[in-house]
Amino acid sequence: MSRAPRVACVGGGHGLAATLRAVRPWAGEVTAVVSVADDGGSSGRLRDDMGIAPPGDLRRCLSALADPASALGAALEHRFRDGDLKEHALGNLLIAGLVDHGLDLQTALAEVGRLVGAAGRVLPASSVPVTLTGRRDDDAWVEGQVEVQGASGVRQVGIRPLDAPSSPAVVAAIAAADLVVLGPGSLFTSVLAAAVVPAVAEALAATSATRVLVMNLGPQTGETAGLDPDEHLRIACAHGLPVDVVLADPRFAPTAAPGRVVVAEVGVPGRAVHDPERLGAALAPLVSSG
Repeated sequence: MSRAPRVACVGGGHGLAATLRAVRPWAGEVTAVVSVADDGGSSGRLRDDMGIAPPGDLRRCLSALADPASALGAALEHRFRDGDLKEHALGNLLIAGLVDHGLDLQTALAEVGRLVGAAGRVLPASSVPVTLTGRRDDDAWVEGQVEVQGASGVRQVGIRPLDAPSSPAVVAAIAAADLVVLGPGSLFTSVLAAAVVPAVAEALAATSATRVLVMNLGPQTGETAGLDPDEHLRIACAHGLPVDVVLADPRFAPTAAPGRVVVAEVGVPGRAVHDPERLGAALAPLVSSG
């Protein structure tokens, strides 16, 4: 490939931020497609108070893509300690303020990206806030990202509204990508919360890019407690997630996959977090594979 690859990264939370840090050194274009299902913490408060999309995961992605020399980029993660703003992140308030000023969310994110010198774009997976729903293996339903995250036995998730729209820019970024990275991150509340948005799901199915699912480093308390790597992958595929390559650390690798399995040490030794440098080195060779 004569040009640097275009990479689209789909998910949310800290895992998606790690992926963005992993690919930014060698990708020509980077686009984050981010879940807007969060309803807890600072994001949940702003969502309830202002009726806006929860900004937290979007903020984390802007932080990951920000110019390391940007003082504002470094401050996006700052949280206020006291008063009415306690526990709000500065980046959340900046995004919310721009939306309240009259900018649409996508334009607000582009403006913050410009201010912090972001090496890529951050796009919400849907143009409206969505509510995550989850069905447990006893057929009971739970509603809301916080509830799904804390529930045990969830095996299926969806969103409301069912027809939540996405920006054409989301579909275009996935269609134009050479590599689409799904995860890592919470299976239900990050990866699938973004991937089941209708236009995102259709774009993932249609793209000619290599689609790589990055496995977590272990089960997550509550959300996926008790699930082994093969069960993680089975559930992802049962939601229609198209996967060409599964990238897994040796500590949590499936025995089989719809495509091929690549096992590489991509985690920080002794910690349940991905190492962006190791992850980037493992992802780069997968751009032209299928």
